[in-house]
Amino acid sequence: MATSLYDLSVPTFLQTVSAVAGFLDRAVTHFEQTGGDPEAFVSARLYPDMAPFHFQIEALSHHAAWGVETLKTGVFDPPGLIGAMPFADLQAMVGRAEAMLRAFTREEIDACAGRELDLQIGPRRLAFTAEEFILSFSLPNFHFHAVTAYDILRSRGVPIGKRDYEGQLRTLPAGEL
Repeated sequence: MATSLYDLSVPTFLQTVSAVAGFLDRAVTHFEQTGGDPEAFVSARLYPDMAPFHFQIEALSHHAAWGVETLKTGVFDPPGLIGAMPFADLQAMVGRAEAMLRAFTREEIDACAGRELDLQIGPRRLAFTAEEFILSFSLPNFHFHAVTAYDILRSRGVPIGKRDYEGQLRTLPAGEL
């Protein structure tokens, strides 16, 4: 069976977006148990010249939801960056990205297979096929920002691990091997 454009994109983004929502919830529980301030994490960075936590959440949300939307519209046009915002708003942003991803249908995304995309992304003009855009631009950027958000929380003591990042694996039902 061939893998479809929908399979390459929507469930792949959903697996990690749902995991991010889960580890953000775990972070809130950690803050409640330790007396930590979630707002102190909003501007936290792994290294001084790296973007802060809030940017990581915005970017991963944009690359997931708006990356798939690009397949339909031919334009990578996520909303503008907001900047620092309350931790709860970052959680809500991830929830909106998850809802947007769940709204895409297999038929509408698979209909975009092979589509040529000529995109202006910042100062760069880039030509892709729909598959190349997802595999070589959106997914790598998405995972970079998702893992950086995870790393910021982990480096600040939030008790999350690899399985929290992996999320719900898409395994075969029992007995189908």
